[in-house]
Amino acid sequence: MPHYHSLGNIPSKRHTVFKKPNEGIYYEQLFGTEGFSGISSLLYHINRPTQIIRIDKSYSVAPEIAIANNVAPRLLKGFEAKATPDFLESRQVLMLNQDLQIAVAAPQASMTDYFYKNGQKDELIFIHKGSGTLKTFVGEIPFEYGDYLVIPRGTIYQLHFETTDNRLLIVESTQPIYTPKRYKNSFGQFLEHSPFCERDIKRPQNLKNYDEKGEFILKVKKGDFIHEIIYATHPFDVVGWDGYFYPYGFSIHNFEPITGRIHMPPPIHQTFETSSFVVCSFVPRLYDYHPDSIPAPYNHSNIDSDEVLYYVDGDFMSRNHIEQGYFTLHPGGIVHGPHPGAYERSIGKKETQELAVMIDPFRPLQLTKAALGLEDPSYLTSWLE
Repeated sequence: MPHYHSLGNIPSKRHTVFKKPNEGIYYEQLFGTEGFSGISSLLYHINRPTQIIRIDKSYSVAPEIAIANNVAPRLLKGFEAKATPDFLESRQVLMLNQDLQIAVAAPQASMTDYFYKNGQKDELIFIHKGSGTLKTFVGEIPFEYGDYLVIPRGTIYQLHFETTDNRLLIVESTQPIYTPKRYKNSFGQFLEHSPFCERDIKRPQNLKNYDEKGEFILKVKKGDFIHEIIYATHPFDVVGWDGYFYPYGFSIHNFEPITGRIHMPPPIHQTFETSSFVVCSFVPRLYDYHPDSIPAPYNHSNIDSDEVLYYVDGDFMSRNHIEQGYFTLHPGGIVHGPHPGAYERSIGKKETQELAVMIDPFRPLQLTKAALGLEDPSYLTSWLE
């Protein structure tokens, strides 16, 4: 993002006494990154947010690497990942490098027995199936099919589902996830040519706070471990906050496509960026309008990045036999392009109804054992005439 936002009650001056209605004071917390120089928010808690009773256990969730140096194009059937009740247990990392992890999840139940935060990585959750509410210590964000949820590191949250058939695409990033700089002016406002604007952003609302004492499980992910920390007070006890550092939502359906007279390159679809990868949204749009245009993409090498496409809905025009929840991975430096017949079929077409999420990491991806369990090996030779 970021843009200033405020919820609940806050004092008129930061770092000053903020009295409770009866007696006592609220406890201020700086919630931010980059050693007091990055974006941040100031939170005001009913109770001290530091009251640890004990640490029950720590356990590894490290993905098992199956292929460390990949040169093959691959197709993974994401919807074949097993559904399980618990959100964390359902997460399966399929691809990763030093900068990010790409996972799928199919949780069947809401998070009610514990709270969760990623202590080191931003999370981008794409809602492919399901609806519900992202509940956090800074407010709530309703979500539905097609929503991206951007959850900054350190955010304490729960996902509450209204459905049992839920399918999620999850990206964990070691670098902060932002909207592209080229869409914004020097003041941070979205420019007129941006494919989305401030009105499209779902900010936290409905701030609820709980003054409860007891034993509350907070599962914290750091590195490839999850630590179960027991706190003496309810994590959602924030009475007010303001700042620039908070989770938000954005619907892929609100991405306004940029079109041209001839085929335009993938950066026109860019939705998010980090210093180590970008995320793009392919949405229904009109095709190129030059009389001799070829709407399908030209063959290309992606020399400086791998390309991951996650297929959400519609008929993706450059691929044959693609279904919902499929991933394709094309490693950097290996030429790829439309499937046989797709290039020719696209000529004369006026529009596409495709919906997909593309992730381009700038360093090569490794594949996990879980990924190979979802792979269709015939994809490798699917370009043969």
